[in-house]
Amino acid sequence: MDDIFTQCREGNAVAVRLWLDNTENDLNQGDDHGFSPLHWACREGRSGVVDMLIMRGARINVMNRGDDTPLHLAASHGHREILGKLIQCKADTNAANEHGNTPLHYACFWGHDLVAEVSIMLIYCSINRYCNYRDRPTHNTTFFKYVYAEMAEKQGQSLTKVPFKDTFWKGTTRTRPRNGTLNKHAGIDYKQLTLMARINENHSGELWKGRWQGTEIVVKVFHIRDWTTRKSRDFNEEYPKLRIFSHPNVLPMLGACQAPPAPHPIIITHWMPYGSLYNVLHEGTNFVVDQMQAVKFALDIACGMAFLHTLEPMIPRHYLNSKSVMIDEDMTARISMADVKFSFQCPGRMYSPAWMAPEALQKKPEEINRRSADMWSFAVLLWELVTREVPFADLSNMEIGMKVALEGLRPTIPPGISPHICKLMRICMNEDPAKRPKFDMIVPILEKMQDK
Repeated sequence: MDDIFTQCREGNAVAVRLWLDNTENDLNQGDDHGFSPLHWACREGRSGVVDMLIMRGARINVMNRGDDTPLHLAASHGHREILGKLIQCKADTNAANEHGNTPLHYACFWGHDLVAEVSIMLIYCSINRYCNYRDRPTHNTTFFKYVYAEMAEKQGQSLTKVPFKDTFWKGTTRTRPRNGTLNKHAGIDYKQLTLMARINENHSGELWKGRWQGTEIVVKVFHIRDWTTRKSRDFNEEYPKLRIFSHPNVLPMLGACQAPPAPHPIIITHWMPYGSLYNVLHEGTNFVVDQMQAVKFALDIACGMAFLHTLEPMIPRHYLNSKSVMIDEDMTARISMADVKFSFQCPGRMYSPAWMAPEALQKKPEEINRRSADMWSFAVLLWELVTREVPFADLSNMEIGMKVALEGLRPTIPPGISPHICKLMRICMNEDPAKRPKFDMIVPILEKMQDK
């Protein structure tokens, strides 16, 4: 079978669907020129494939090596239907490529008769920008002069020329396709890893920033006593199940190995520039999480959990909390598979009881409803997002576990929080696990909150 880029380019919807159904395939990976599958489908006008990729979570504003987004390619090739779909999905109409061209520049320059779609773009983007290529502004084109100038003025826009200015110096991180070659390797040669700086050390091992195949990664080195043949076998059987590349809100484990001389199990995952959600909320990062961003993070987490809950069997020993949610370069929240516990890691021991449901602290894992327990954890995360506080920060883990399980300790919702979010928190934190909603039920609620 041809690669996914060829299938998207040729519009082979059946082959694309089969490829997407494999959780180890990353639909946001790029080819040698940084074109994602969505780039190719938009360029070639494959509307059905575009629908499929968007529905599965393709990044709308991903940039190739020339900083073109899928919207650039749809506009420059005159694909009216796809242009409308991308704009409806909130594609960035002001995105400028390396030449300073926006999608509107290309629609006008190539003279495509896209009056309806460009009129929508004019609502969202500025028409008076210069591009960088030969200092050509949008309204130098004849097509623009006769069709869109009057339309823009009716929108209240000024036609005063604005010179091109490259804003990349501000330090913003652009959304790029991921390196597809990383997805192919489950087993890793330890000699290919370069450990650069130790990030953290705790009860379970060490966390390092490193490089592998020219890509920045995080290396997790476990400290396991009495590493036996059986533990080694369990490790080799369990880690491939965590290589989930098929959802934008799940951060896969890239691969694993066992490091000599004394065997230490090692796993690697993508480097996330903002760290965990816990880092962003509580450890003095420069990013301010306002209510709109908090709802966006909550929606990302709910979408990721809804997907994980469709897997049969479910991922065992996964405990949702803000330390296991990573923040991608485009401020997307992604549930980290590198934080899933292995079967040989201190069975029965809990390290983040503040986020755990009361029944999960009282009963054996096989006796609880995992989906309901995860919903309680999500409610605590939602509380954390809107209060910007660490749950039960003044208590030790042991005290938290005892008081939540046996004494009815619960997060207190402070005044001033949106009544819609308060209501959602209470529903998700219902004392009766059977009455808590499922994640696919709250995703539409969060989407409505985001649109307000």
